[in-house]
Amino acid sequence: MLPLQGVALDDWIGKTGSASGTIPVPNAQNAARVREAVTPARTALWIERDRDLWWGGIVWTANIASDSRGYLSMQVQAGTFDSYLDHRRLLDTQASVQSDQFDIARALVDYAQRTPGGDIGIEYDDHLSGVLRDRTYSRYDLPTLRDLLDQLGKVEDGFEWRIAVHRDPETGRRVKRLQLGHPVIRSGATDIVLDHPGPVLAYAWPVDGTQRANAWQSRGASTNSNQTSESTPLMSAELVAEDDLAAGWPRLDGTSDYSTVVQQDVLDAHARADWSLARRPHTIPEITVALDRTPLSPALLGSVIRLRIRDLWWPQTLDERYRIVGMSITPPERGRPETAKLFLEAA
Repeated sequence: MLPLQGVALDDWIGKTGSASGTIPVPNAQNAARVREAVTPARTALWIERDRDLWWGGIVWTANIASDSRGYLSMQVQAGTFDSYLDHRRLLDTQASVQSDQFDIARALVDYAQRTPGGDIGIEYDDHLSGVLRDRTYSRYDLPTLRDLLDQLGKVEDGFEWRIAVHRDPETGRRVKRLQLGHPVIRSGATDIVLDHPGPVLAYAWPVDGTQRANAWQSRGASTNSNQTSESTPLMSAELVAEDDLAAGWPRLDGTSDYSTVVQQDVLDAHARADWSLARRPHTIPEITVALDRTPLSPALLGSVIRLRIRDLWWPQTLDERYRIVGMSITPPERGRPETAKLFLEAA
């Protein structure tokens, strides 16, 4: 184990988390240990707190720095273990017919780990979503496995996924687990109550209309194999929210591209999912919580909180349930406690 100072970390459902910190190098013996232990793209970083495993991932960059007094340190940046799948590509065509979407997701992870040198120890269970899919992934597209997993989940009646880490309570072994949730990942049996004023120190409530759309069409792969004629892409049906227009909304157009999708029903399912999200874009409020007043950890991703806010904006008190979809931990500084910023969506 090596000491890591100034640790900052975040973890998410739906995107790669990150961690950074500084390893002090006070003497030659320590320099030898760090040189041997830390190799970007090869070294795993595990962050523990009071024997609880908070975060796990891969060191991707390292920077040796010397200050004006000759003190050495190494700054490291790491990404959660799902970032590994950004560095793996599909090199063999894969096809699934009427397979559960969770089985397709697990097959993509298996493909990565069957390759010599590709097994990084990702585990999973065998539960199913109940949603069957037909999927063909062509090796000629050279997609990353991360993109295929994301695309598979972001379709009508899709799912969420992440690679969570925990310590096996019986053996103490550190575990990397593919976590799948349909339609979303949920954790915890009871709601966590957070109040402002109280443990919630601050909040931000963004309202963004720039991504809103009530008319939608998605574009797929080229359908023309004759190179002597003009190539045209597969197009989804045009979707228009007539009730929005009748209610006085202006027409707002949106599009999305799926350059590897060749099946009309698959493209239409992507279009409907994208259109549904664009019509009512998710507001992702964020709250900042003092960790010395409310113990929280990244293991709570997917858990539901009950948020109560009473102030000038909500004089009658906001009292709503939200799911935690992201968490960012900021280390304590002079005069400021250690805090966790929680990113939320409606439960």
